[in-house]
Amino acid sequence: MLNKLKNIMKKLFALIAVLTIFTFGMSVNVVAQDQAEVATEEVAQVDSVAAAQAELTADPIEEAAVVEEGGKSLHSVLKQKFIEGGPSFMSFVLIALILGLALAIERIIYLNLATTNTKKLLANVEDALKSGGVDAAKEVCRNTRGPVASIFYQGLDRYDEGVDVVEKSVVSYGSVQAGLLEKGLSWIALFIALAPMLGFLGTVIGMIQAFDAIEVAGDISPTLVAGGIKVALITTVFGLIVAMILQIFYNYLLSKIDSIINNMEDASISLLDLVVKHNAKK
Repeated sequence: MLNKLKNIMKKLFALIAVLTIFTFGMSVNVVAQDQAEVATEEVAQVDSVAAAQAELTADPIEEAAVVEEGGKSLHSVLKQKFIEGGPSFMSFVLIALILGLALAIERIIYLNLATTNTKKLLANVEDALKSGGVDAAKEVCRNTRGPVASIFYQGLDRYDEGVDVVEKSVVSYGSVQAGLLEKGLSWIALFIALAPMLGFLGTVIGMIQAFDAIEVAGDISPTLVAGGIKVALITTVFGLIVAMILQIFYNYLLSKIDSIINNMEDASISLLDLVVKHNAKK
């Protein structure tokens, strides 16, 4: 069961990786195709604003209608800001978001599949021990999904060696299962730290471009400085947004893992009690 689950997770992650590469290629093409559209839209916006200002002096009632017509959807605004931020850095920020979300979604699916109703499992193991002995209890664990059932199976598999060996086996295998639950979290933490760093890097480069423009022109004017500062601010904002999104998923995964580990520890103690009780009845 665990091997099948791992194979499914590997196939899912491979599919997400292919989609990531495809998305990156499409984003570069979209940037190249939409630059002309952005320029056309900006000219149209300037014309519409000029016309609106001319009409406001004659008819102030039409102001709300003009503003509404010039409004854009969130998708178009984000796409425009992505292009204005520059594909060289914004694409890397987007890749960090996609890979971080891919790892987070994979972990969420894995942890949900690893969640077990420990009370029901303990009741089934106890009934199996009473009716069919250790072999029946092992069969129940073998047919149950999740790390708790795997820990139970490892403990019951060493039942004949004594309670102390069962306890050591449960503790050791519990540590292994805890490590499997936390697999991939370090990569999510990497993307959380990397996204704002990429944004700040774009900020520094944008400021350098602004000062280069001032040096070439030999004069300071808002038009020269605005472009570099705008790129700097956009890359920083997108990097921080990506980090905040991934941080939410990261904290959720940590809380989910803590909950599963607590259930594992509580269920392991209950299993040892069942083993001791079953030995006492012999």
